[in-house]
Amino acid sequence: MFRRTWSSTGKIKPEPTKNRAGSVAMAILLCIGVSSNIGCKKQEKKVVQERAVNVRVMPAESRPLRPFVESIGTLNPYDTVTVSSELDGVLDSIRVEEGSSVSRGQLVAEIKDTDYRLAVEQATAILKQAEASRANAKLEHQRKEALYREELVTRQQFDDVVARLALTQGEVDRARAGLGLAKEKLTKTKIHAPMAGGIKEKRVTAGDYIRNGTFLVSIIRTDRLKLNFSVNEKDVGNVRSGQDVLFEVDAFPGREFRGRVNMIHPSLDEKTRSLQVEALVENNDGRLKPGLFCRVTLYTGPARDTVVVPINALLYDNASTKLFVAEGDRAKERNVRIGRKYGEFMEIVEGVLGKEMVVTVGQNNLMEGALVNVAR
Repeated sequence: MFRRTWSSTGKIKPEPTKNRAGSVAMAILLCIGVSSNIGCKKQEKKVVQERAVNVRVMPAESRPLRPFVESIGTLNPYDTVTVSSELDGVLDSIRVEEGSSVSRGQLVAEIKDTDYRLAVEQATAILKQAEASRANAKLEHQRKEALYREELVTRQQFDDVVARLALTQGEVDRARAGLGLAKEKLTKTKIHAPMAGGIKEKRVTAGDYIRNGTFLVSIIRTDRLKLNFSVNEKDVGNVRSGQDVLFEVDAFPGREFRGRVNMIHPSLDEKTRSLQVEALVENNDGRLKPGLFCRVTLYTGPARDTVVVPINALLYDNASTKLFVAEGDRAKERNVRIGRKYGEFMEIVEGVLGKEMVVTVGQNNLMEGALVNVAR
């Protein structure tokens, strides 16, 4: 390749451009080298300027904790009795009011007893008449028996006297039973409490005409209560009779009450797939009331060493659970298997050991191997 130049004579003179091409090539290589050098310097500068993520940490703790099941329950009376009338008649008086306490055998209500007292008197008279007839039949039997032995009366005549004596004895027995029934009805005009407790409901007033089976009052026993709650299907295998139950009620904030498992239902509820459990609660002071809503903790075993971490340290990713631990100045991601919740802490079954430093603040900004700055 040539280029044209002017000679001293005024003619055009071709000149080689080899040196020119070399200069261009050198310039290109120089540019590439400079660019590469700049790129390397930028990369080195990026590594040097890696930013640390500020975090807070807390050591995973190993505590002796008792396994438990949490549930919601309700307090119910230990016993409930419906007091009803066993007679027809006019209610003469009602001796209790709703909310009042009664003792076993205390008079609750009275039915007007005039008709029943007269029935007793009538039955008494019938019995006396029957006894008189029997006495007369006995005397006749004795006379005929003596005559029969002397063959002064026939066998038929003697048998008739024996039959009459048997009939009069039957009449006496029937009259005696009638008198007993009349007296029993008379005693039932006074209605007594079958157990000690409190009057929950009263449905009648004095002057009402009542019939056999009429609901009068209901009595509940509250010196002992039943705590009814349910446990999930997965916890059924851990429930045993005699286990301790602790519970709280909104009526007494900050106070914890205790009971003991008394009865476990034999089958699960098909709709909820849960098992009904009943615990007995002593309530001698009467402070707890039936119907109170309870937050229940059922302890299912003795205390065991358990690794726990703060709940806010956990991160949930679909079906997996993870957290970060600080090892030196680096964050390490750990997949963990969680167990039960203990207040603000969660049991870690697998993935973290006791005393490892778990990130509790700033973990959302971390990734595996990230540089961390532990705040003090």
